[in-house]
Amino acid sequence: MASEDRSAGSEGAGKPRVRDRIFETACDLFYQHGIREVGVDQIANRAGTNKMSFYRSFASKDELVAEYLERKAAEFWRWWDETTATAEEPRRQIVALFNSIAKRVCGASSRGCALANASVEIASENHPARQVVVTKKREMRRRFQQLAARAGASRPEELGDALTLLMEGTYLSRLTLSSQGPLRHVGSIVERLLETYLDAPIGRAVRP
Repeated sequence: MASEDRSAGSEGAGKPRVRDRIFETACDLFYQHGIREVGVDQIANRAGTNKMSFYRSFASKDELVAEYLERKAAEFWRWWDETTATAEEPRRQIVALFNSIAKRVCGASSRGCALANASVEIASENHPARQVVVTKKREMRRRFQQLAARAGASRPEELGDALTLLMEGTYLSRLTLSSQGPLRHVGSIVERLLETYLDAPIGRAVRP
């Protein structure tokens, strides 16, 4: 049998391992078409391999989905840290996050938040991928509440929740109403929200 089927790691020099090809292919397909829409056969065929190699690389599709979402969560936190590093004041960090996310979701290939999309498709609380989603969303809520507290909000939990809802809505609005819908006002909306909870106005944010 071909070496690819003997071992998921026995690839020629410079050629991606079978497991890596399967994973990268699955990530693209899951994000563009949805988790339930994409089957193991489709992933294997697109990756140039077969189901036998798939199951030697991943115990199940569920395991692959969880790993895909872990990658998406890591990418999100990398973006968050890089974006907040561009400003020193918590209030301006919040504005920077929303200015940046509005631009990101306007990209032609954007399909919104991969983890929020997955939460719609995966209902079982015991699914390993569901746990990845819940952990990431709880952490986002915690970080927004922390930023709100550092910015001096009198009700930081409430402001943090408002920012969490606005972030989630920003992703969804791009998919349902395009970049010319409510998304184009997200910069001014977050400013008004911060003014409500923090009193003094700040400079106008850049709109997408």
